[in-house]
Amino acid sequence: MSSVRVLVGTRKGAFILSSDGKRKDWQVSGPHFAGWEIYHMKGSPVDPNRIYVSQTSGWFGQLIQRSDDGGKTWQQPGLQPGEGMPAFPNKAPNRFLYDTSAETGAPLTTHQWYDGTQHPWEFKRVWHIEPSLVEANTVYAGVEDAALFRSTDGGESWQELSGLRGHGTGPNWQPGAGGMGLHTIILDPTNPDRIYIAISAAGAFRTDNGGKSWKPINKGLVSNFMPDPNAEVGHCVHHVAMHPSKPDTLFMQKHWDVMRTDDAGDNWREVSGNLPTDFGFVIDVHAHQPETIYVVPIKSDSEHFPIDGKLQVYRSRSGGNEWEALTKGLPQSNCYVDVLRDAMAVDRLDDCGIYFGTTGGHVFVSPNGGDTWEPIVNDLPAVLSVEVQTLP
Repeated sequence: MSSVRVLVGTRKGAFILSSDGKRKDWQVSGPHFAGWEIYHMKGSPVDPNRIYVSQTSGWFGQLIQRSDDGGKTWQQPGLQPGEGMPAFPNKAPNRFLYDTSAETGAPLTTHQWYDGTQHPWEFKRVWHIEPSLVEANTVYAGVEDAALFRSTDGGESWQELSGLRGHGTGPNWQPGAGGMGLHTIILDPTNPDRIYIAISAAGAFRTDNGGKSWKPINKGLVSNFMPDPNAEVGHCVHHVAMHPSKPDTLFMQKHWDVMRTDDAGDNWREVSGNLPTDFGFVIDVHAHQPETIYVVPIKSDSEHFPIDGKLQVYRSRSGGNEWEALTKGLPQSNCYVDVLRDAMAVDRLDDCGIYFGTTGGHVFVSPNGGDTWEPIVNDLPAVLSVEVQTLP
């Protein structure tokens, strides 16, 4: 019988939750890296023993940790003993001026956009790690300030896919409330040269040539907080999800509005339908039903908690517009937590499991596609990310 490993990043360490295919009894390992913010954990789909961790601290900077034995032991690839910063290159030929004199100790560069203007760029943290679908040692990292890096040696060294920051719209990117982070990376399983990314607050972008060049894919997004609500870039995208069997169909949870595209992002349409509020952070797709999607509505952009203190996941079986509330097993009174953008995931078992974590330290599982929910663990530090490895 297959089993699952749930990878949970929190504000005070990492936790690994393990169970067999029944998903009833759980073993909890952690905290790993106690006291550190773990922005994201992600397991390799190629090597079930490989896990990457984004570990950050205001005192010691940003580290990438890697485990090759399912989280039993960890190493810092690309670092020498005693070093406190990762092996992220911060200059590309003819594009960056390198300056390590910042008081923060973080590498600070100046980026020259194609329009000739200078803009400061500071490496602050790794928001999202995305291992390759086919190569065990290839992994992508989305960072703040927004940029995309790739490693082909398991994190020992990193190279920027500099075409993204070289895109001509760069001067119009702005930080969202949490910073200007590249938080979503989606690899097309049918086309190794196609990658989707999303930035807050810039929007969604796509490359069709392995990262050499990029195009904004935001047509149809409307953001009323912008001077031009229909602008090419500047939209605050919270998360994007895709089912591997339909790589041209993407679902987006935006800063207000749930959106859908069926042409690889060239055109979007709203599918918020009967949701009680279309503000939220997470969105995900059922492992076996590409038209079944999940969101967690939050009251508003100023009140980041469930409406009326009732924690509800909403499911659409029709790819949007028609939504149903899933509440059985979830707290329905006095619950004022948030569910952050990387804090929902699904497994690939026959009865697809849905998982999410809250800023109140709860991690919930539904072993039946959302019909009923159970807490795996309570009272963790605030959950920043949830990912799942389905193991043979």
